[in-house]
Amino acid sequence: MTGDNHSHDHPHSLLPSDPELRVKTLESLLVEKGLVDPAALETYIQVYSEEVGPMNGARVVARAWSDPEYRQRLLADGTAAIGELGYSGRQGEHLKVVENTPEVHNVVVCTLCSCYPWAVLGLPPAWYKSSAYRARVVREPRAVLREFGLELSDDIEVRVWDSTSEMRYLVLPERPEGSDGLTEEGLAQLVTRDSMIGVSRAVEPGRAGQ
Repeated sequence: MTGDNHSHDHPHSLLPSDPELRVKTLESLLVEKGLVDPAALETYIQVYSEEVGPMNGARVVARAWSDPEYRQRLLADGTAAIGELGYSGRQGEHLKVVENTPEVHNVVVCTLCSCYPWAVLGLPPAWYKSSAYRARVVREPRAVLREFGLELSDDIEVRVWDSTSEMRYLVLPERPEGSDGLTEEGLAQLVTRDSMIGVSRAVEPGRAGQ
């Protein structure tokens, strides 16, 4: 496992982070007072976590795919390069970008809690925070990726990166074949939250939105 030399002795290994705790408290109060429909709230959270939030990261990836100089800056200093596009703030500091290639596939986890780059990926999915994912992706990453529908050949090296409060990771997926003629906006449509965590590949052109 890579990136495991950072300390995990931070408070939210036991409790939600301060922003998350405040959100949960506010959510409970709104539901209790009948001001928010729990079903509608869950739908909103799902849309933000799976569509709106990850579009920030998708724009970063699309820029890296289309601009070689930006890609170099992104891999050299993820925090600074992502900041160039205006994405920063809490849970977005100390970002390292790791690149998938035909020889290497990267996947991200936080083994003791749920450290996650909110600035570029939105809210973390429930499975990312689950104890099963946190434990199994370290022990048997290929099996876990297979359950996500991603089958990797034996000659591809799998690297697991352990996020912490000091360093969070974002995967730069491989650019799909057949995407050469797309604009940055079109390329961003091929990038999913899961591909930036590393449990899937980017979407092939013509299949975006499916």
